[in-house]
Amino acid sequence: MNIEQKLTGIVINAIQNLYSTEVTPVQVQFQKTKKEFEGDITLVVFPFVKAARKSPEQTGQEIGEYLQQHEPIIKAFNVIKGFLNLSISSAHWVECLNGINAQEAFGTTTATETSPLVMIEYSSPNTNKPLHLGHVRNNLLGFSLSEIMKANGYKVVKTNIVNDRGIHICKSMLAWQKFGNGETPESTGLKGDHLVGKYYVVFDQQYKAEIKELIAQGQTEDEAKKNAPLMLEAQDMLRKWEAHDPTVYQLWQTMNNWVYKGFDETYKKLGVNFDCIYYESETYLLGKEKVEEGLANGVLYKREDGSIWADLTADGLDEKLLLRADGTSVYMTQDIGTAKLRFDHYPIDKMIYVVGNEQNYHFQVLSIILDRLGFKWGKDLVHFSYGMVELPEGKMKSREGTVVDADDLVDEMVNTARETSQELGKLDGCTEEEAQNITRMVGLGALKYFILKVDPRKNMTFNPKESIDFNGNTGPFIQYTHARIKSVLRKAGEQGITIPTAIDTTIPLSEKETSLIQHIANFPAVVKQAADEYSPSIVANYVYDLVKEYNQFYHDFSILKEDDEAVKKMRLLLSQNVARVIKTCMSLLGINVPERM
Repeated sequence: MNIEQKLTGIVINAIQNLYSTEVTPVQVQFQKTKKEFEGDITLVVFPFVKAARKSPEQTGQEIGEYLQQHEPIIKAFNVIKGFLNLSISSAHWVECLNGINAQEAFGTTTATETSPLVMIEYSSPNTNKPLHLGHVRNNLLGFSLSEIMKANGYKVVKTNIVNDRGIHICKSMLAWQKFGNGETPESTGLKGDHLVGKYYVVFDQQYKAEIKELIAQGQTEDEAKKNAPLMLEAQDMLRKWEAHDPTVYQLWQTMNNWVYKGFDETYKKLGVNFDCIYYESETYLLGKEKVEEGLANGVLYKREDGSIWADLTADGLDEKLLLRADGTSVYMTQDIGTAKLRFDHYPIDKMIYVVGNEQNYHFQVLSIILDRLGFKWGKDLVHFSYGMVELPEGKMKSREGTVVDADDLVDEMVNTARETSQELGKLDGCTEEEAQNITRMVGLGALKYFILKVDPRKNMTFNPKESIDFNGNTGPFIQYTHARIKSVLRKAGEQGITIPTAIDTTIPLSEKETSLIQHIANFPAVVKQAADEYSPSIVANYVYDLVKEYNQFYHDFSILKEDDEAVKKMRLLLSQNVARVIKTCMSLLGINVPERM
């Protein structure tokens, strides 16, 4: 039971005894006490003024006096207008610390057989290019959200839908066929996804040259784009793929396999994974079937040209094309097919799509259509909509080859972490293997934390140099603090000091120690809030505040040099639990923390 829950019952009892009035828990409102006032928690007095028939100040004074007289937990109080600031006794906070220490998985809940099942889709790459910085934000958000939902007791299935078909895939295939001279990942030493991405760029370069030539011959830009031989060949290749032409299909399989192998390496580098992967090439036909079914049930309608549509005007939207006149599908159709397959495979209670905010309209429409087609979770699907990520230099474009490649970014972060750590002496005394492990942990921690600390709904600029700083709101700062605490605990062990499982509640606490216990006691509420709001940034900013608070405590108070043995052991127990919460927080963000640094 947290302090608010405990105090709620106490206040309800006080109001009953003081004013013979029954109040509900909803009427008992608490706030964090403002820094300029003394107190640990503040009771809002206004809801009780009518029952007291006194001013807010007099009511607050009366309630404060009653609580201090009847409840040992309240050691002092003060009233500021209609707010009663309560100071809680040290004994309560020591008891709280003991309770936290006794919980093996403090702050998190384990799923049971009856827990709701949440499926989270993230990554969703195209097989015509490697993963880039935008994908990095998507993958890190999706993986972190999965860990946060698990920590709230949900069963979680992490899923990926690979966009492995369509005109963009054929562009890479055609360019490789025409200009590749039989290159393979083995012959070039390039990762498969990088090799295929190279030919996506080649296609765009050649296509632009053809457009320029056709315009010079007198065609308009629109005509030139439609008539460029390369685009016509790509469209022909797509038709052949849909007809299962053996040569085109074989090429498609070969090049996609190159890409999948490359993706797997990148996912491993980023430390993300999936429980199941779906492929558009396998789901788009199912989507067609569901659309035909919706037409037969009168949920959808057919136009004169044979195309099938959904009329969403009653929902404040427009009409949405689901099957073209020639029977080919659109993205929406593919998403319907994927939803059907997933629903067949899993008893999904909630579906969360981690997709950029440029697709907000798409998911509004998908939600309504899935609901009409009979998917029980359709109406309640969650589009975890996040903002774009850019570099200080600006936007990136895949077609022009100006993207920041995910592999290059990870390598750069690890190298920068190595250089920075060496300059600051963080690797002194480490073996080469330890140095490699630490710099990999720090480089990835810097990347992940910098991206995840930002409210996902906001656009952001990723600055590699800024993210690697060992001071301020960064991953390395938090990792270093964890390593510092572990060092203190190791030294305590070397000195033969045993950290108790519980400490005497009569031990006095300083204001800073009390504040630290309050911080860690708030962790379960933070985990719940992060899930309720679908926001890893809540965990990231909480752990930064905790680390900042601990570092001030570490600066102001001795731990191992403390003369009072009982106080020393209390500070060690407190430090141990701060380290534990830091580690749990960072694991919810997909970040590892070093034991030494």
